[in-house]
Amino acid sequence: MNPSRSQPDSAAGAKVLVLLLAFAWGFNWIAAAFALQEVTPWSLRFAGSALGAGVLFAVAFLSGYDLHVPRKERIHVAVAGFFNVAAFQLLAGFAQLSGATSRAIIITYSMPIWATLLSRFLLGEKLNAIRWIAFALCVLGVSTLIWPLLTNGVPISAVLSLGCAFSWAFATVYMKWVKATVQPLANAAWQLLFGLLFLTIGVFVVEGYPHLWPIKGITIGSILFVGIFGVGLAHFLWWAIVNKLPTVTASIGSLLVPVVGVTASTILLGERPTLTDAIGFTMIFAAAACVLLQRDRPPTEMPE
Repeated sequence: MNPSRSQPDSAAGAKVLVLLLAFAWGFNWIAAAFALQEVTPWSLRFAGSALGAGVLFAVAFLSGYDLHVPRKERIHVAVAGFFNVAAFQLLAGFAQLSGATSRAIIITYSMPIWATLLSRFLLGEKLNAIRWIAFALCVLGVSTLIWPLLTNGVPISAVLSLGCAFSWAFATVYMKWVKATVQPLANAAWQLLFGLLFLTIGVFVVEGYPHLWPIKGITIGSILFVGIFGVGLAHFLWWAIVNKLPTVTASIGSLLVPVVGVTASTILLGERPTLTDAIGFTMIFAAAACVLLQRDRPPTEMPE
């Protein structure tokens, strides 16, 4: 096969995965909102990570997939697991409890801003004209959405959501910076397992044990969705995308998630966006469209 042709094909396939990720992560926020009405963030994230890790390890076992991680990369996977799984999920849970789900989603997806800056300085990833436009739209869109929240001071939900964004961005760029060669399924599965270890220690220290029973049927269904799709499937999709696309493209492409998530929160949770929200959403959607619809070229844009 011609290498110059296979790279754009791979990038195009990754962009399809971005669309799947948008629905998996977008509806994950809604499922988490329902679950958090009855269980604590610690218990929800413990259960979600356990289910997600279990699903990925089961898929690997049944398909005969090798989950080997090179010895030198195990510590890196553990570090990424702490930030990308344990820290992100806990911060997201408490952010949703202390503010509207739609706002938590929006601020969390300032992640491309931090990922772009980290990638520029740590990875040397260059921005072409399209990416500069997308980055500018991302900054303007997120700023438009966050600014009204700051008029009466900085709410704790905004601080927690920004923590989510930076944890996710750091883990993503970190794995590129250390030039990790671990495959996406193994990377996602072991990150979830390492993250689960941190969460397990935390839940037993803070709560004594996970409080997951008795709960309503809708809560059980929400936890199952969070674990199987929002954690297991989505983490695999994310690392498959990052493996095929530059960090900046993958990060800005992920802005489709808040478009799905906020739309769903409007319909299912009754949260009503304002005119300012609509303007910000439009900019964010345009930023994602810029990187997802640009023509793929093989030379220097592909990650190592």
